[in-house]
Amino acid sequence: MSVTFSRRAIFSRRAILAGLLSSAAGVALAEAPLLSPRPNARIRTVDVAPQTSPIPRIAPRVRASIEQIIAAADLDGTVGCVLADADTGEMLEQIDAGIALPPASVTKAVTALYALDALGGAFRFVTRIYAIGHVQGGILRGDMILAGGGDPTLSADHLAEMADALKAAGVTEVTGRFLCWRGALPYAEEIEPSQLDHLGYNPAVSGLNLNYNRVHFEWKQVSGNWQVSMDASTENPGPPVSMARVRIVDRGSPVFATDAPDSWTVARSALGNGGSRRMPVRQPALYAGDVFQTLARGAGVTLPAPEVIDDLPEDRAVLVQHRSATLRTILQEMLLYSTNLTAEICGLAATQSKFRTSLDIKASAAQMTRWIGRKYGVECDFADHSGLSDANRVSGGDMVKLLLAVGPDGPLRPIMRRIAMTDQDNNRLEDYPIEVRAKTGTLNFVSALAGYIETAEGSDLVFTIFAADLDRRERGKATGDEVPEGAIAWNRRAKRLQQKLLQRWGLVYRNDVLEDTTDQVIVTD
Repeated sequence: MSVTFSRRAIFSRRAILAGLLSSAAGVALAEAPLLSPRPNARIRTVDVAPQTSPIPRIAPRVRASIEQIIAAADLDGTVGCVLADADTGEMLEQIDAGIALPPASVTKAVTALYALDALGGAFRFVTRIYAIGHVQGGILRGDMILAGGGDPTLSADHLAEMADALKAAGVTEVTGRFLCWRGALPYAEEIEPSQLDHLGYNPAVSGLNLNYNRVHFEWKQVSGNWQVSMDASTENPGPPVSMARVRIVDRGSPVFATDAPDSWTVARSALGNGGSRRMPVRQPALYAGDVFQTLARGAGVTLPAPEVIDDLPEDRAVLVQHRSATLRTILQEMLLYSTNLTAEICGLAATQSKFRTSLDIKASAAQMTRWIGRKYGVECDFADHSGLSDANRVSGGDMVKLLLAVGPDGPLRPIMRRIAMTDQDNNRLEDYPIEVRAKTGTLNFVSALAGYIETAEGSDLVFTIFAADLDRRERGKATGDEVPEGAIAWNRRAKRLQQKLLQRWGLVYRNDVLEDTTDQVIVTD
């Protein structure tokens, strides 16, 4: 008789559910898989004796080692990867686990733990409008203050709601000043000075923020002439912005330059046929005031020009307030979209809460480093809370140690992004029978990934994959190019390596048995 074996029979109900859940994952990584998806595994048939024969066993084929997989990725620099059993803490596989490398945005996972510990998941940032004086007949006879509470998610839509609420509170005019308070958290003109000035993911940091401190710059040709605009659009159209300006100039390079905060010039030769991008804002409190003044006017409230202050006056009364989403929700979105401003704000707010003092980004990151070391016994060195600085350092072994200490049932895993498995053409595998929740990290010539794997049979693993070519990164920074030559191809290979390792680990480590089921044959003794 002949017997046919199919992989489908070996999957538990939990594994199937995990595969179905993976279809709801976030944006897929463009990485190639080690294995084909579960339903299409090759099936081989062999002749065996009748029912008197011994119970068949599965013969795994020989797999490439992780050393061979890493070598095949053709990455210059250093690759450190570690895999551990989440239940026992046993290190299952590791290469260069002790070499400290830049974790890039994996830093945000550490910041999330720090903020949750200091502030709690139910914490909310509050933005308020204060009155200094009395409202009589719709007129505030005194100053009005737009007071930031540090909210990194405050948007033009939220300000529009606050403007409507101000009108509903009976205010139609302010006779005094319109003040914008930014002093809830320390101000920084940019997160990381070594990054290029025009990058939207490197904005200023302030106690009063808006639209992730980015302004929407759009250019298009109208009747043969260039028309440019700056506005506060998000997913919805926003009002025009007057505090940020841009001029088109005739030059070859650089493409963007600045001669004053929020005053840009752009090279005509780089404009193409039109387009748009997000530019960083260096004066976010003034930006918020500018936008709120316009929105208030539309709601029927007349305000004077905004002025930025660092000290909050006494004898104030609350007119309107906006409460952010909970910190847990904010951190989940931060880990999904990797927003640098959110990470820096949450880190600064955590330090302020823990130590009752306001510190700048570097000093606050140093406090976070010490806290991680004391609480989890991890050796690391953080220069910021977002990972935008390549001076951040942690080894793959220490990152796994941290994730093991937090545990798969701790506060981090549920808010981490689901990492989709992809095939060789970078197409998402909707029913791949493992679930990966992790934080990604990318800089030019730096690629990092760390998190948790639920295997095909429901076991929990912890992993890190850190890759960096620091020599090429330094050479790339010296060119002044936003994307240095070779960076895209290098990072693409690094992400393919991540996929191959994840898919190996998720299907190989099954109930502590090294097993390959992609091309199996039933044999008998």
